[in-house]
Amino acid sequence: MVDKDFDKHLAGASRRAFPRVEQHGIDYIPENERRSRPSNLFILLLGGSMTFGLFIIGWYPIAFGLGWWSAATSIVAGSAVGAVFLGLSGLMGPHSGTNNPVSSGAYFGVAGRLIGSILEGTASLAFAAISIWTGGDALASALIRFFDMPDNEMVRLVAYAVLSIIVTVISVYGHHSMMASLKFILPTAGLCMVVGLFVYSGDFSASYAGTGHYAFGSQSSTWLVSALLCAATVSSYAAYAGDWTRHIPASKYSDRRIVLTLFLGGTFGMAACFLWGAFTSAAAFNTGAAGADTPFVFGIVNVVPLWYIPALLYLGLASGTTQAVINTYGTGLDTSAIIPRFNRVQATLLACGLATVLVYIGHFYDKIESGMSIYLQLLVCFSIPWVVIVVYGHVKRRGYYDVDDLQVFNRRLRGGIYWYIGGLNPPTLTLWCIAAVVGMLFSVNDAYTGPLAPMIGGIDGGLVASGLVALIGCPIIHRIWPDRAEVYGPQHIPGRNPSAQEVPAALEPS
Repeated sequence: MVDKDFDKHLAGASRRAFPRVEQHGIDYIPENERRSRPSNLFILLLGGSMTFGLFIIGWYPIAFGLGWWSAATSIVAGSAVGAVFLGLSGLMGPHSGTNNPVSSGAYFGVAGRLIGSILEGTASLAFAAISIWTGGDALASALIRFFDMPDNEMVRLVAYAVLSIIVTVISVYGHHSMMASLKFILPTAGLCMVVGLFVYSGDFSASYAGTGHYAFGSQSSTWLVSALLCAATVSSYAAYAGDWTRHIPASKYSDRRIVLTLFLGGTFGMAACFLWGAFTSAAAFNTGAAGADTPFVFGIVNVVPLWYIPALLYLGLASGTTQAVINTYGTGLDTSAIIPRFNRVQATLLACGLATVLVYIGHFYDKIESGMSIYLQLLVCFSIPWVVIVVYGHVKRRGYYDVDDLQVFNRRLRGGIYWYIGGLNPPTLTLWCIAAVVGMLFSVNDAYTGPLAPMIGGIDGGLVASGLVALIGCPIIHRIWPDRAEVYGPQHIPGRNPSAQEVPAALEPS
């Protein structure tokens, strides 16, 4: 009896010492197994943004020629706009019990939801690689400066490897480990950033007026482009907000609280980190230590005293790792959605491997990095109308999902209320395509200028144009092609007793 009790105690101690690997992938998470809360969303957005991969967003307005106050207002305004999309995108997860791409099957069809999986998966993969790049560069630059070494390529390659290994381990363990690392990062990296404000304050001047040479012709156009950049960055998290909110029980926390927390996380969490990047950049530009062509990391490392280098080292290693984990965790979920035979762990290992390969290829072939940057700019045209359509559908159907029928494609079956025509919902897919094409016509980036962009002064209007088309088109297509009654829940089906026990519709094998 004593031996059995001892064995049980030892097993329990082992589980506490070694956290369990998350078993749930894109399958439905029962409410009694959800352990997260809305406050975790703010921690995730603030703690996960304390990284050079997002500090650099604040560098751009200064590098574009704006002064401090113009840069700061563009960052706050743009982040608030993006946070609206981010906040609303958190609605689906608690009700569907899965991530947003799978939830989108209710509106695009269970096969059409692959659009969301591809959009989210490729974006997360690119962001993960960029996080490892910038984090590794910051780590290497700080080491080189601290130990007074010559610029050494091997230091960078080792830094990338260290970050990639840590990212893979945390991502494989899953949501609980990701949140645990974020709760450690938030106070420690936050302290480094606060100290940094005092360090850079000697070179910073609130009256810094900019370079006088605006990247987009005028101050107003440059301000607008900077704001749109921040809006696009914050809203880019909208596609995978469901990765986190699916762990929140809908019966315990209201939709309003989830939306508000995500909005605050985008406006005051992510924007605070953008502002830190702008603050340090303004200091570097003000002293002449940096120019428009100076890489962000090198510019802000060169103006600090030697004793602060370990703090930048920590931000490069710890925070860069955490941001990459957020992205590889989401990529793992989407990879398992695209390749159903892979479970979450297998898909996450594949995603981390691909991100690492991209980093090393990009290090030796810089066109990969610039190509990924262009892709992320264009991605807004495809992802924003997708978010608008999904959020509109969620609100119109009052958050109802047949959670069993949502999983049809993942089980390699067919049928159910979201099968539509061959697993696709043609009206919704058509609207998304039209909105994306219109967005492309107004897009501007280093490789492509849309033919309609000159009508709005040559700035990138893809986000606004594609979002407006989707928003205007949603009520139109629902009026012309109304949804069937069953997608609104059993209470809307004539002759169905809504209080009766619901039995999932029979699914026929493919």
